[in-house]
Amino acid sequence: MNWRAIRAIVRRDLAVVARSKAVIVPMIVMPVLFVLVMPVLAGLIAQLELPPRDLADLLRTVPQEIVRDLPEESGPRLAGLVLGSLLPPLTLVVPLIVAQVIATDAVAGERERGTLEGLLLAPVSDRDLLVAKLLVALIPAYVVLFGGTLVYAIVTDVMLWSAIGGPFLPTVNWLLLVLWLGPSLAGAALALSLVISARTRTIQGAQQIAGVSVLPLVFIIVGQFSGLVFLNRLLVIVVGVVLWCLAVLFVWIGSRSLARERLGSRL
Repeated sequence: MNWRAIRAIVRRDLAVVARSKAVIVPMIVMPVLFVLVMPVLAGLIAQLELPPRDLADLLRTVPQEIVRDLPEESGPRLAGLVLGSLLPPLTLVVPLIVAQVIATDAVAGERERGTLEGLLLAPVSDRDLLVAKLLVALIPAYVVLFGGTLVYAIVTDVMLWSAIGGPFLPTVNWLLLVLWLGPSLAGAALALSLVISARTRTIQGAQQIAGVSVLPLVFIIVGQFSGLVFLNRLLVIVVGVVLWCLAVLFVWIGSRSLARERLGSRL
């Protein structure tokens, strides 16, 4: 594998990403909203005192393994549920969108800018090109994911510290959500978006089709807030395994889609 050529392509594409407002603005605004503003607002719930019966009704659909990790007092208990289980899936939206936007630009963007022909003539193998295009989207997405996760944990612990007398995060369920489900979700969305990018002629068209990759996360978020479905540890592990399998499948399809003869036929 020609890592020198891969690094050159990654540096060039990251420079293009850094100049794109469509990527940079969401990378700044969305983390501020999801890992700063919303945890601060949710942390204020810890100051409330709720009737025991109302709280019991709210926790009725929550798995016992999650309830056991919650503080005893009513306000901190509800705040812990929101900050430890309900909001974390929302924070996964950010790396998912970042991966999707960058990956859909990987080939469709080259085609729109008229630089795809030059890239195909470059002395790199199809495999090196695939690895480079995956890394260009993977690096910013995982930086946002793990950086946002760290900030979210710090903000949450600061907001709940006075109410429970110590740190609330990390919990096992939260770690599984952000460190197992998050990377698998971003990886599957990235690989799918790359395949779509290779087969469409415009960035806009690729993004519209790749938008379906957000639907599973939307279902999880709506399901948890409505009580229809709640992600326990086993379900998080199983969904993560399925997503990693899909990511491998999409990478394999992407390796065929990024073959020179196929890309050349669509110039």
